[in-house]
Amino acid sequence: MSQTVRTRPKGSDQALSDAYDTALLDLDGVVYAGGGAIAHAVESLGTARSGGMHLAYVTNNALRTPDAVAAHLTELGTETDAADVITSAQAVARLISEQVPAGARVLVIGGDGLRVALRERGLEPVESADDDPAAVVQGYGGPDLPWGRFAEACYAIARGVPWFASNTDLTIPSARGIAPGNGAAVEVVRIATGAEPQVAGKPLPPMHRETILRTGAKRPLVVGDRLDTDIEGAFNGEVDSLLVLTGVTDGAQLLAAPPQHRPTYVDADLRGLLTGQPEVVEAGEGFRCGGWTATVRRSSGSSGQAQPGDAGRLELEGDGEPIDGLRALCAAAWTAAGEGTCALDGGKALARLGL
Repeated sequence: MSQTVRTRPKGSDQALSDAYDTALLDLDGVVYAGGGAIAHAVESLGTARSGGMHLAYVTNNALRTPDAVAAHLTELGTETDAADVITSAQAVARLISEQVPAGARVLVIGGDGLRVALRERGLEPVESADDDPAAVVQGYGGPDLPWGRFAEACYAIARGVPWFASNTDLTIPSARGIAPGNGAAVEVVRIATGAEPQVAGKPLPPMHRETILRTGAKRPLVVGDRLDTDIEGAFNGEVDSLLVLTGVTDGAQLLAAPPQHRPTYVDADLRGLLTGQPEVVEAGEGFRCGGWTATVRRSSGSSGQAQPGDAGRLELEGDGEPIDGLRALCAAAWTAAGEGTCALDGGKALARLGL
């Protein structure tokens, strides 16, 4: 894919909820964490919806059904229909249905979300490799998924049955911290069989296709907290994205982001949907956003693009909203890195912002 390399966050004169018709929202780390709503999420989403923005919830977690997710969101205060929830289980079920006969049996290694999605596509979930499945599908099954389920997958795959995975996120947030995700479970089967699954979830195209088919979005905005799924998925789908800092991504990871992980917009939380975004402008040898100016200082005094191991740092001057300082730092770091990854030290600059 040929795309212009993003070297700074984009500005917007309009509130993002007015500039885009549909928000494609990740859940964990964006709307809720550990089951509870993230600060400002419910109020911000309600205001965006009342202003005419369509809200759709897009998750790589294949465990829960859309009905269960919608009920949880409604309980938190965000009125949601099951039709507004798109899961990687739905994306992988469609992918499988395009490659096996109608009514085929599919061995399920995962939870109810996969079973419901398969039935929606006219496929029959089964539990054993001895049930003559036409495919194996693996999705997050929760912390109590028995180890023997991985063995069933291996038995079927060894017989030549094609293997599909809802997603390959290595981790998943929980109320007690970061836990192994479906990607860790996929690695178990991969190591045991030497096989490679077809994967549907973010950041890959099948998930984006499923989302657009189900929402009918014309001007979508992907909203997420993960660079390697949400933001890369938007990049692959050639749509704009908003990174919020309420989940797993911190300032240092954002500054080091390669082109496919650079969001269109950056904001602290979902209140960013309701506002415009300030322009990041060139200011001498640096970049200014709000009251902050970010520059690159090389220890050798050299100029040019940052290379791995290149001694140098990002510097920040001024005052104002911390998120504006981060936007300015992104512009300095991404411009220095070009098509690569910025290796400049941004620790002191981020510390000034409390990030």
